[in-house]
This record gives sequence, C-alpha cells and structure tokens, in this order.
Amino acid sequence: MAIFLSSSAVRRRTGLAAMALACLLTTAPAAAAQSPQHTPRACGPHPALSRSVHHLVTHDRIAGAAVLVTGAGPDAPCARWTASDGVADLRTGRPMNTTDRLRIGSVTKTFTATVVLQLAAERRLSLDAPVERYLPGLIRAGGHDGRRITVRQILQHTGGLPDYLDAPEWQHIERLRYRHSEPRRLIARALRLPPPRHTWHYATTNYLIAGLIVRQVTGHSPETEITRRIIGPLGLHDTYWPGDAVRIRGPHSRSYFTAGDGRRVDGTDWNTTFGGVGGALVSTPADLTRFATALSAGRLLPAPQSAEMRRTVAADPDRLWPGARYGLGLISSPLSCGGTWWGHAGTVPGGHRALVATGPGGRSVAVALNEVPATLQAELDFLDVVDKALCEGTSTERTPA
Repeated sequence: MAIFLSSSAVRRRTGLAAMALACLLTTAPAAAAQSPQHTPRACGPHPALSRSVHHLVTHDRIAGAAVLVTGAGPDAPCARWTASDGVADLRTGRPMNTTDRLRIGSVTKTFTATVVLQLAAERRLSLDAPVERYLPGLIRAGGHDGRRITVRQILQHTGGLPDYLDAPEWQHIERLRYRHSEPRRLIARALRLPPPRHTWHYATTNYLIAGLIVRQVTGHSPETEITRRIIGPLGLHDTYWPGDAVRIRGPHSRSYFTAGDGRRVDGTDWNTTFGGVGGALVSTPADLTRFATALSAGRLLPAPQSAEMRRTVAADPDRLWPGARYGLGLISSPLSCGGTWWGHAGTVPGGHRALVATGPGGRSVAVALNEVPATLQAELDFLDVVDKALCEGTSTERTPA
C-alpha cells in the first residue's frame, strides 16, 4: 500500500494505501476503551483546527473527518481535544467521531518497523545484514538480489524493489476486493515489475519482506510478535488484525471510494490480507496516539534504535509530499510553527485514511477520514489538518499576516 500525494498518484491509486496499510485479536467493543481516563478534559476552542476539518468535508467533499489531539504530558493545560465533521455513515447520517475503529493502512508499517528494531536491539538480527541471510533465495529475480539489499534498506524503501500494487491488476482494485493474498506470492509479483526510477521508492513489498524476516528470526508470525510486543503491553484494545474477515468488528465508521463509473461506493467490507504487516491493521485514533506517544517517549525502543528509526532520507514527492523524509518506518514532515512531526500515514482501497504523528513538543494527533482525498489540493488540505492540530495554540504558532 503506497503513500501518495501527487495528483497522478491519487488518480492511479484512489485509495491504495499509504498504508502507509499490527494487532490484538480482541472481542472488546470500541466503547470499552473509552474509560474515564480517556474522556477528553474540557478545553477551550480550537477554531483553526475546526475550520480545517470543516474545509475537508465541505470543500473537498470528504464524507467524514475526525481528529484527536493529545497534549504534551499530564500537566498540559488541555489534555485531549477533538474536532470532527461530516458523517461516519452516509446511509444513517451518524456523525463522524474519534472513537470509531477504522482501517489504518500503512500506519501498520510503523508497528512492523518497531518490532524489527526491537529484534535488532536484542541482537537477533542486524540492520546492515543482507536480506539473503534471513530469507535465502527470496529476492533473486528481475535483476534484484537479496545479497545486495539490507534490512535497513527494506525498512527505508531504498532497496530498489518495485511495489506489487503497481502491477496492472491492482489498477482495478475493486475486482480483488474479497481475494485472499499471500506475502510470498505478492513479493514474487513485485519482482516481475520494472525497477523503480528513483533511489527512494515507497513499496509495501518491503514490509511484507520485513514480516517474513520477523517470522524467520522469531519462529512466530509477525502479527503475533507485534501483538505480544506492542499491542498487548500498551493496552491497545481496539487494535487488531482482521485476517480474512472482511467486516470490521465493533463500532466503526463506514468508508467510501469512487468506482470506475464515478459512483461513490461503500468500501467498508474488504479483505486486506494484501496489505499484511504493511497495511492491514484496524485501530482507533485513541490507540494510535497511545502508540505514537509511547514510541516517541522511548518506551518501545532503546535510544540507539530510536535514533536509527529517525535517520531519514529524502522521499520522492510524487509518492509522499514536498518536504517529507523517510526513516525506518517513520515519516518526518516540516511544521509551519517550526520543527517537524514524526509519524506515518495510511490509506486503504475501501476509503479509510489515517495518520498519526507527534510534534516537537510532545503533542500527538491522529486523523481519521472515511474517504480518500481525490485531488492534490485535498491531500494538502489533509496535511493542513495535521499542521493545525500540532501548531495551534503553541508559542511558535504562525499567525496569518
């Protein structure tokens, strides 16, 4: 599942991932996570954020948008606040909210990268070892050679591998809506595609390979390891792997995409095994901010591995956006108020779009859309929501001239 922002990529993928497309098999309803300590404290208005979210719905015609912001630390003057607009369900008119589950697409990649880095910290693998050491013979086609591609390059999308989602059959994604996918077959399909033109090339192929490395090193599925190491310990009760189940469990927003004939179609039910540990997770904004905060605070990785995660390279603006850089499963992007945010974005073909990020002061934000922005301007408006969430009310907030 690829992250994108250019208008050509938006047209080409309408919804294929920024998945951006990790993982507790829980039956607890989403409402169960809304314990008293998660109830937003009364806060003052945040007009800039509210206007930005409203613009996505009214001007960019996104069905529904919801934003959860968490202040930096327990002593922050406003611990948590939300902004939402539009509807979670076009049929019933139920309002969009920040407690519903959604498919988070490529935000899953940050979960997967975190586990790979944990294994590196445990000296069970080396970031600079070739993929061939862990998966002999897997990458030996189309001029690609796993003996010359490292684990680090896999996590950073700099190994020169194509994305299987660029294959012609994925241009009509709705035809594959209920199909089960296997990682090795998808990787093999990618290796038959033309090589990328740029050094940095976002490809979910890389994260399927990372998942296979986790399985080889630990003897357990990557989904199991992500659940055991991250989702369980952090208490992410609304985050789970859907497997082949096409329906989302518990309260959730519907999601929408535009079909080939121009009709807006409900795309909530979908088999997302094609995203795997690169993009199949279901979660909520609250779980995502909890994960991002723990990662930023060093609770999931030792300092050396946290630093490795943030060693970035310039990203191709046609597959991300101008100014974005990519680390090991982590995106950095400049803020109007100074500094950068760190996080990841994700998109799934049915229409859900997610993003989670932390700012330089420790404030975190999670954004949930139930329709993928269809134009370059709409994507920029989506990023403006993130900027407003992390900048509004800070001492360095940039005010209009």
